[in-house]
Amino acid sequence: MDSLYVALSSQIALERRLTTLADNVANMSTVGFRATEIKFEDLVASGGKEDVSFVTPGQSFLSDKSGPMRETGNPFDFAIQGDAWFGIDTPAGLVMTRDGRFTLLDTGQLVTHQGYAVVDAGGAPIQLDPAEGAPEAGRDGVLRQNGNLAGALGLFTFDPGPNFVRFENSGIVPRGQPEPIVDRIDAGVAQGFLEESNVNPVLEMTRLIMVQRSFDNSSAMIRDTESSVDESIRILGGGN
Repeated sequence: MDSLYVALSSQIALERRLTTLADNVANMSTVGFRATEIKFEDLVASGGKEDVSFVTPGQSFLSDKSGPMRETGNPFDFAIQGDAWFGIDTPAGLVMTRDGRFTLLDTGQLVTHQGYAVVDAGGAPIQLDPAEGAPEAGRDGVLRQNGNLAGALGLFTFDPGPNFVRFENSGIVPRGQPEPIVDRIDAGVAQGFLEESNVNPVLEMTRLIMVQRSFDNSSAMIRDTESSVDESIRILGGGN
């Protein structure tokens, strides 16, 4: 029965990979989206004449590859350059995102296009003067209106870890407390730009096809094993 259990473990892993690939393809046009990858490992079971190798269900991790930048000219669009994230205040708490599509409410609060407050490095919502119009952002995220300091975009770093939790499409819920970025030249903000999804649609579709074929092969193995077991039972039982 080893071949049956090996095939079943393979199907569990392949099904999970199919799910992540389908989600990646569905979000290939989502601003700031980072693709989900999965790492699989062998699980070796001993006890018979030979060791049997099974595959684990796998652990998901977030791709750290940046997506291409697209210039929009909109002063409320921001793209992060380097390893950093914006912080937004949501019903799930502080969420990290690379989606920099922001807007200014009549109250002066800077929010995402879904309406969540954008926070500064201290975690407080950013409040601007609505009468002063669009701010000018420096590479360090400092916001000025008519030359006067008005606030600063919070830039954070954190470790998503394995089996991370998404918030809506581009957001990631951190397990711990994200660390504000201060005085780092390798991370900054570009105003008037957006970061596109880092999903390569051609590569992901190719992977989908390969995984689907592997799933079909595992199904065929299971059918063959079941047929062999049925035949063995028939012969050993003296059936015709």
